[in-house]
Amino acid sequence: MKTTSNLPHGLFLKAFHLIAALVVLLIPSLSAQEKKDGPPPTCFIRIANTVAPGTGNVKVQVDGKDVYEPGYKFGIVTGGIGLSPGSHTVTILREGVKEGTSKVSIEKDQTVTLIPFAEKVPATDQEPAHFAIRILRLKQKQTESGRSASFISVSGQPEVMAELRDPAGKWEKVFVKRLMIGDATIHYPEGYAPVRVNGKDMKPIPISDVGNYVVVLYDDPEGNIRTMNFRDFKYLSAD
Repeated sequence: MKTTSNLPHGLFLKAFHLIAALVVLLIPSLSAQEKKDGPPPTCFIRIANTVAPGTGNVKVQVDGKDVYEPGYKFGIVTGGIGLSPGSHTVTILREGVKEGTSKVSIEKDQTVTLIPFAEKVPATDQEPAHFAIRILRLKQKQTESGRSASFISVSGQPEVMAELRDPAGKWEKVFVKRLMIGDATIHYPEGYAPVRVNGKDMKPIPISDVGNYVVVLYDDPEGNIRTMNFRDFKYLSAD
């Protein structure tokens, strides 16, 4: 079945050509704008959850909004949580523990690691003794070109002795003060690097590509030292 246009054929062609010309003009303009703006710059925070007291999962809020509504289990490290560069307020919550808050300033392409842990606060005239969440910030420094290990302690012990074994069986001792970092060189090109803390075997560090392998030393609910580890591409400093 044939259809007819309400416009004369000549006017229809002129209108078609005009629209096509406008589209051709607009496409480069839009492309240039997209190229100029580009994707929004992104940076990241990572959470290493060591809050032992309390019940349920740890909740993370950034600027007042939940990052992951179910929350995070004790003893896990999150992946990178993408944010825009600038200053953000990070709040860590767990039922039965007083929440902790930290102001975090993050630059483009940077990852800041946050380690929430709990400290016992003595009783005062205003409130009874309780546990409160503190947050240790780890900022990236220069890029790592080899394989290294950074031991960070949020244990209640003033100092712990970590040991890292090389492929020949020799143990390198690293004395780590509370809320500080102790560094060691990893001599394994791949596989698993054995770790001991205060003479007890811990989870080995899985080694693959070059980078800084971070080992967090923390207390479990019974007061025993545990470790968690993850790989960063840069050295870290406690902030």
